[in-house]
Amino acid sequence: MPTLAEWFATPLGAYLQAREQAWFDDVVSDLFGFYAVQLGLPRAPLLRSSRIPHCFTLDPEEAAQVQADPLYLPFAENALDLVVLPHSLEFCEDPHTLLREVHRVVRAEGHLLLVGFNPLSLWGAKRYFGREQTPPWSGNFIGLYRLKDWLSLLGFEITAGRLDCYAPPFRQEVWLRRCGFMEQAGDRWWPIAGGVYFLRATKRVLGMRVITPQWQKRSRRKKAMVPAARSFRGNP
Repeated sequence: MPTLAEWFATPLGAYLQAREQAWFDDVVSDLFGFYAVQLGLPRAPLLRSSRIPHCFTLDPEEAAQVQADPLYLPFAENALDLVVLPHSLEFCEDPHTLLREVHRVVRAEGHLLLVGFNPLSLWGAKRYFGREQTPPWSGNFIGLYRLKDWLSLLGFEITAGRLDCYAPPFRQEVWLRRCGFMEQAGDRWWPIAGGVYFLRATKRVLGMRVITPQWQKRSRRKKAMVPAARSFRGNP
C-alpha cells in the first residue's frame, strides 16, 4: 500500500503540497525562537523559511533527522518554540495523545502549526463515498470545530487559520488547472468547504505575567503624573 508521502508525488498530491508549502513559508517566517520540530512528512521542507536556528524533522522513517515515535517525543517539557503537524493527526493511532505530547514539549507562548483534511468538503465527500482505501482517503479526517475544542481544552489559543484547496480532488493535472478559478472564489462563496484547513495556535499558561520593556513602563508612569485639567464655573 502506498504511503501518504508517496501520494504527494501524484498530480493531485503535488497540487496540494504546493499550496500547503506556500502557507507554511509565509507563516513560519514570522515566528522566532531557538528550536522547531516538524512531526511527519520529513521529505517536505515545511520549515525551510523559518528564522529559528535549530529546525528538525521527526518521524519513524529513516529520512527524518530524529527517528522517534511522535507519541513519545524525546524532548523535555517546555523545550520547543514551534511544532509543525502536517497531516499528522489523521494518520495517528491516538491523536489526543499526540496533541498532549505537543502541549508538553512546547514552551509557554510557543506555537503550533497544523494542516488537516476538512471532512466538510469535496475531499471529505470523496473519502466517505469513495472506494479507495489508500492515503489520504484512508486517514481519519477530523472536523475543524472538533479540533478547535481539543486544542482549547489543552490550553492552546487559536490565533490564525484559513481553509484552502477548493478545487475538486481530480487525479488529472489538466482538470486541476481548469478548476483553478475555484481557489479564488472559494473564500467568498463557500468559505467552510476548503479541502484542507490551516491552524496556528499559541500555548497559553494561566497566571503568566508578560514583562514589558522598561521604556513602556516609564511612558505609562509619566502619563500618570500629568495633572488633570480643572474645570471652573464663573469667573476665575
